[in-house]
Amino acid sequence: MPTITIDTPAPRPARRRAIAVRLTRWFADRGVDPAHVVVRFVDTGGDTVFTGATPVDTLPHGEDALLFASVSCCLDPERDERFRAELADEIAAALRVTEDTPFAYIEFRPTEPDLVFFARRGHLIRADEPASRRSKDTR
Repeated sequence: MPTITIDTPAPRPARRRAIAVRLTRWFADRGVDPAHVVVRFVDTGGDTVFTGATPVDTLPHGEDALLFASVSCCLDPERDERFRAELADEIAAALRVTEDTPFAYIEFRPTEPDLVFFARRGHLIRADEPASRRSKDTR
């Protein structure tokens, strides 16, 4: 269950949706069930993020440029370096990171499926449980 958390000054709802749709389609094109992709936004003010003891909102940036983004991605540890590099590029493109963006950070957190639980019809299910068992438990 890939989970992407994007900390940035809140984009407008339509922009958040466009980013989520783009990233979900990227995963779907690589065989991931779209229902398993989670994209979460955290509205983080520029005066709460520092680089080199300098608040990122004081760094030079383009007028329409993304001020900053800090992104964490939980992925299955079996995803290789190429997959992660391509995903990082897709995230940067979706967020519109450019040379005028003063700060962008993308981190990958390999997460074993047996460490992930999700609720299905009121029951917690481990992500590594076989689909056949999930169906029985959630009827």
